[in-house]
Amino acid sequence: MNAPNNPARPGGQILIEALVAQGVDRVFCVPGESYLAALDALHDAPISIIVCRQEGGAAMMADAYGKLTGRPGICFVTRGPGATNASPGIHIASQDSTPMIVLVGQVGRGMRDREAFQELDYPAVFGSMTKWTAEIQDTARIPEYIHRAFSTAMNGRPGPVVLSLPEDMLSATASALAAPYVEPAPTAPSPQAMERLAALLAGAERPVMVLGGSRWNAQAVADIERFAEHYDLPVGCQFRRQSLFNSTHPNYAGDVGIGPNPALAKALREADLFLLVGGRLSEIASSDYSLLDVPVPKQALVHVHPSAEELGRVYAPTLPIHADPGSFAAAAAALTPPDQVIWADRTRAAHAAYHAWSDNPPPRPGAVDYAAIVKWLRDRLPADAIVCNGAGNYATWLHRFLHYRGYGTQISPTSGSMGYGVPAAVAAKGLYPDRMVVSFAGDGCFLMNGQEFATAAQYDLPIIVIVVDNGMYGTIRMHQERTYPGRVSGTGLENPDFAALARAYGGHGETVEATEEFAGAYERAVSSGKPALIHLKVDPEAILPAATLTELREAALAAAD
Repeated sequence: MNAPNNPARPGGQILIEALVAQGVDRVFCVPGESYLAALDALHDAPISIIVCRQEGGAAMMADAYGKLTGRPGICFVTRGPGATNASPGIHIASQDSTPMIVLVGQVGRGMRDREAFQELDYPAVFGSMTKWTAEIQDTARIPEYIHRAFSTAMNGRPGPVVLSLPEDMLSATASALAAPYVEPAPTAPSPQAMERLAALLAGAERPVMVLGGSRWNAQAVADIERFAEHYDLPVGCQFRRQSLFNSTHPNYAGDVGIGPNPALAKALREADLFLLVGGRLSEIASSDYSLLDVPVPKQALVHVHPSAEELGRVYAPTLPIHADPGSFAAAAAALTPPDQVIWADRTRAAHAAYHAWSDNPPPRPGAVDYAAIVKWLRDRLPADAIVCNGAGNYATWLHRFLHYRGYGTQISPTSGSMGYGVPAAVAAKGLYPDRMVVSFAGDGCFLMNGQEFATAAQYDLPIIVIVVDNGMYGTIRMHQERTYPGRVSGTGLENPDFAALARAYGGHGETVEATEEFAGAYERAVSSGKPALIHLKVDPEAILPAATLTELREAALAAAD
């Protein structure tokens, strides 16, 4: 017999109650008949539903939510093609260490293993890109699975979880109570580890600190800044993790990733103590594994990471510290530095080198100088503005020339996935409606998930989208010219009128064909109060901040002679 406070009810309702118990305030979805019972339960739940236009956009919104909040972003998608459409967002969450839970419809339990309509084996499909993929067979066990999903997604190295929901399991009834609210378990460094770190710092002459990974928050960022100040350490931020340290701080040395400042790369290679906090220093962040030798670095490596499995996975650390960034930062801020820091001049020199590299972008060919536009925005965006982008050469200017002055101001995929900027901006503006949210996209990048501009219009989210249009898949064209100079194949694009497209979606659209037109276009976009798009028509020659396509081609041809 059911208790009065635990009556039998449909699995869809039990599922949504379990999400409410975990503090879920919104879900991102594309609706499907395979989870109608969950959609019905959402009708009466205190959870906002953000209806997206494609599952990839929904999953990327969930990833952006996870990056900004530290709690799993929730994505509902239907079975088969709906689930596979979501896979880019799942892969981003995996490589970016973002907590996310994807709830996927599934065929009825009685139809499994017959290749029924849109049936997939989800553990087989997603097992290599998730922390856990499972199918809920028993309605009464829904709270157990949801509780485990939140714990798994947030603890250790965060990442995505996929749960498959058979249609008849969601419509069946059971008695089940939601499990308690999940908080990620803190992992604090041992006193012995911190004592050894202090000793290593005391004996160092050329230390550097590099920040990366996830599980940060505003307090952790403030604590790590205090630690850097106490020891006067030069600080770099890994690829697309630049909001972990204020770019204008006198200890900031620059971003560590694709095409880093040569002076910074030299300082990292010549360091005698390399303190890596939170990140993995993977291929891109390590400049193709060239900053540290594998498996034994020349530098004394102190690696701080919340997952024990990542310590020693690629690099053999001198001192592995199993700790989440927040716990480590708090402990590090309490350390007592030596009376005199002998590397202070190196820190000032590193910051000066960052300014020399980033302050004055060199002009580029064409009537629209993208570098000048990025610099104009750098000087005017609010300190708490959120900048989102996907992948492409256009992002190089954002990494090098923009300032990120606070936690959560840069939301972009370390996995290098295209199509991320627009859905990420939609999620960010929904979370922080009073903050400026600007999304950058290349022409190829925008058309991969630009349909989510319609989602921004539907929910009255006035994001600013800047489309950098050079009529090609620029990054691939760059590699072509370097490897097969003059043999252009498969990279050219014929593009629509992006500003007209924005207006068709109900937003504001502007086209900029000269640098001096941008300021007025941007101000009109902001004052419109609508989702707005600015279409920048840039010269394809302007492929990199310091090189043109012609220069790349000529260098490659000369090398081949």
